[in-house]
Amino acid sequence: MSDMNKKFITDSGIEIQRTYEPKDRATEEPGKFPFTRGVHESMYRSRLWTMRQYAGFSTAEESNKRYHYLLSQGVNGLSVAFDLPTQIGYDSDHALSEGEVGKVGVAIDSIEDMKLLFKGIKLEDISTSMTINSTAYILLAFYVALAKQQGADLKRISGTIQNDILKEYAARGTYIYPPKPSMKIITDIFEYCNNEVPKWNTISISGYHIREAGSTAVQELAFTLANGKAYCEAAIAKGLDINQFGQRLSFFFNAHNNFFEEVAKFRAARRMWAKITHSLGATDSRAQMLRFHTQTGGSTLTAQQPNNNIVRVSLQALSAVLGGTQSLHTNGFDEALSLPTEQAAKLALRTQQIVGFESGVTDMVDPLAGSYFVEELTDQIEAAAWSYITHIDKLGGAVAAVEQRYIQDEIAKSSYEYQLKVERGEKVIVGVNKFTESKHNDTPVFKIDDSIRIQQSEKLAKLRVSRNSDVTKEKINTIRLAAIENKNIMPSVIDAVENYCTLGEIADTLRSVYGEYQG
Repeated sequence: MSDMNKKFITDSGIEIQRTYEPKDRATEEPGKFPFTRGVHESMYRSRLWTMRQYAGFSTAEESNKRYHYLLSQGVNGLSVAFDLPTQIGYDSDHALSEGEVGKVGVAIDSIEDMKLLFKGIKLEDISTSMTINSTAYILLAFYVALAKQQGADLKRISGTIQNDILKEYAARGTYIYPPKPSMKIITDIFEYCNNEVPKWNTISISGYHIREAGSTAVQELAFTLANGKAYCEAAIAKGLDINQFGQRLSFFFNAHNNFFEEVAKFRAARRMWAKITHSLGATDSRAQMLRFHTQTGGSTLTAQQPNNNIVRVSLQALSAVLGGTQSLHTNGFDEALSLPTEQAAKLALRTQQIVGFESGVTDMVDPLAGSYFVEELTDQIEAAAWSYITHIDKLGGAVAAVEQRYIQDEIAKSSYEYQLKVERGEKVIVGVNKFTESKHNDTPVFKIDDSIRIQQSEKLAKLRVSRNSDVTKEKINTIRLAAIENKNIMPSVIDAVENYCTLGEIADTLRSVYGEYQG
């Protein structure tokens, strides 16, 4: 029986229709332009979202153990967190890496670390998301090189690199190069993947970190879509076809506690992106669809009464599902204290599974459609977001808005205003400024040993002794020439990592050509 004809019923035996239409107003169809009600006609009636738990810490060996555990518990997509040195292009033995190796993610210095990270995992069989931006081109090269070593068909490799540098300048700070060469690297990745790794999502345009930095929901939506528009315009200027590269773009949004606002935000995002891509020349519906991953709000988690976070995460996850997400990560309740423990990670995954398999909310497409409140809120959020985008366009687009610090200043103002409301008690945070307790918090925390840097440095020393230094120098020089001559750098970077050049060496090579952004 097809998904369209299959019967879905409640626990009481009441049949649930695929959609419900208000009789007094015209409505859009799910799976049809402008996709307000979802990008797929049957949504979760056909398949649930990808349950993609974000994990990475310490060494590649330790993270690999957590990945195998998550896969055994029902995760169907991996999401890799990298440590700060990896994110900003320094090897673990660099002086600036001290105190940070393996702390907020896994340390990856070379192809050897990548092998250990995915030991026992066939890359053809999973979808992998990598939260990496300024060094995304290097981590993608590691992944492609490892896939080739595994004998995988690159045409079948699937996953996502975040690769969204504009939000780094605006909200997060792990940038290396100035905006214009960074945009050039991103379009190089678009071009390479379009030809060689066609199932790979080349960018995850991220509102998540914009929201974590203190933006409102409307600002998160507006600034994210403005960045997406800038990436499309850069790719078009490079001669790429939006109907092709547009199909491999994805988005990454935050889910906060204001339940209906979050649902409406996701619905408005799809509608706005469809209009933006159409205006840029996209005629293929697959290039007009906004597909997105959601992560529950890290900044909403509290160190006080951390068990309260279980409820927050559940509500946020439900808003993402009712908003039509394609992929979801649920935070551990202890993440305001440390990296999540194994117990917290399992409970976070179980939260998704209970929503997906027990709640019944997946039986109907866009179940809140037709709600006078939700429809009106969707319209209002869209109108407010367009106002921001129009102003950004007047400034010259997202790159110019970042260079003029407009986006950064708007986020900072919103963050400050929100904090004032919390401190005045106008915004209630349960357990923080209301319903507080004085008892000591004894929640177990997950700690990373500082000896990780020593282990990584020893591995790097052995690698440098065992490799052919003449070949290494040759491969590094090839990258430098490709950058100077404005060629696509991806083939030379992949060649370099296959010959054991390290992440820091490659990042430094482009530092010598492009310089560093001082902000």
